[in-house]
Amino acid sequence: MIYIASLGYSLHVSNDQNKKNSVRKSAKTNLSGTTSKGNNAIQNSAGLSKADNHNCRKYDDREKDIEFIRGTNSIINDVKKLYKDEFEEARIEYNNRQVRDDRKIKDYFTHVGDNSKSDLAVEIIIELGNFEYWERKDINYKKKMTNVFKEQVKKLETLAPNFKIASAIIHYDESCPHLHIIGVPIKYKNKYGMNKQVGKSDVFTKITLRDLQDKMRVHCIETYNKEYGLNDILNEKMEGRNEDYNKKDYIKLKKELKIHENNLKRAKDKSNKLESSTKEIKEILDNVKVKGFNKNQCVLSLDEKEKIDEFVKQVGNTNKEYKRIQKLSVTLEEMDFNLFRSEQQISHLTMVNSNLESENISLNKKLKESKTIIDDLKDENKNLSSKLKYFKDMFYNLIQFLMDKIFRIKGNKYKEFAKELYNHGALDKENYEDIMGIPKSNYSKESETLEKEDFER
Repeated sequence: MIYIASLGYSLHVSNDQNKKNSVRKSAKTNLSGTTSKGNNAIQNSAGLSKADNHNCRKYDDREKDIEFIRGTNSIINDVKKLYKDEFEEARIEYNNRQVRDDRKIKDYFTHVGDNSKSDLAVEIIIELGNFEYWERKDINYKKKMTNVFKEQVKKLETLAPNFKIASAIIHYDESCPHLHIIGVPIKYKNKYGMNKQVGKSDVFTKITLRDLQDKMRVHCIETYNKEYGLNDILNEKMEGRNEDYNKKDYIKLKKELKIHENNLKRAKDKSNKLESSTKEIKEILDNVKVKGFNKNQCVLSLDEKEKIDEFVKQVGNTNKEYKRIQKLSVTLEEMDFNLFRSEQQISHLTMVNSNLESENISLNKKLKESKTIIDDLKDENKNLSSKLKYFKDMFYNLIQFLMDKIFRIKGNKYKEFAKELYNHGALDKENYEDIMGIPKSNYSKESETLEKEDFER
């Protein structure tokens, strides 16, 4: 039987809601065994510095146990660079609109860091599996997660394009492999302040975060199975956390199995006693002799002996039946376990199918929008073609009019007009030659005369 593991998945976005020490202590129960999960919002430079020291392992010289996917060993510089690349143009544009110097923003990174209402950056921690799953895996096996986490970063950028990633670092030195991502959420087209600003609450709402978690977890188990050549599944996601599929029913079933095991144990004890007694009786019966009655012996009739033999046979059959039932019980337990796993797989595949349907709807919507844009462009192109033909016809008629007037009417009134059109760029060289009747070889001389006359005027 191929064993299929059921793995938990977590994607946590940093927040500043949990301030108490008791909450910080409880945060250590997360999969990685660190305080990464709870109240780790990066509100200012100090918070970013702590994340830099923790994620890059600068405080204990353990950089060999981490792996960089994005960024460098200085998260502070990575985030500052991201701010420069993303917000500098908006900052300059905003400052140009300000009359008072005290309203201008000198450095947006510092400006956000000094504002207690905004987070300077956001950290996301991603984990697959728990301590029990990873504790017996060697480091080489664990480090195959690198490709899985790389794909998670790519998927995150696709699903949350307004979350710009500055740093992505894998930790292999804790209970299980996990990924730290630090980036900046951005909101656009703001009515007040800079047109482009930091906007955590706009990018990570309850709805968008739930949708992000659902799609990221499915993508994670798929890339994990592909990387490791497995067919494992995810624990069913319950409200607020990952839980086993249909856990209440499973607990009830385990209780029933426990009762069944106790009954079997009692039956087994009785059966052992019965089996022992049966052997003793069988020995007695084998030694019984058909002879006369005396005080120390009793004689059994053949009919009674046959009945006792039949009883012994029934007892033997009963023991065989019990053993068969015992084997059946073990088989049923295995079948129940397989059924439980099958239900998990069905749930997992249903979730995968649901996400694929969601993505398909999104792609169809984008395709429909693209078709609408193409149709609009076709109409616009048609209108432009029609206008171009109209102006071409007008220009052609103008050329014909000038040629007709210059060649049929004496005097140079229209000739001068043609020169002015050429001088102002309304006529090109070829049309001007045709209108003026200038041979190609004489054009340079005529052109020089025209330019001289224009200069004198």
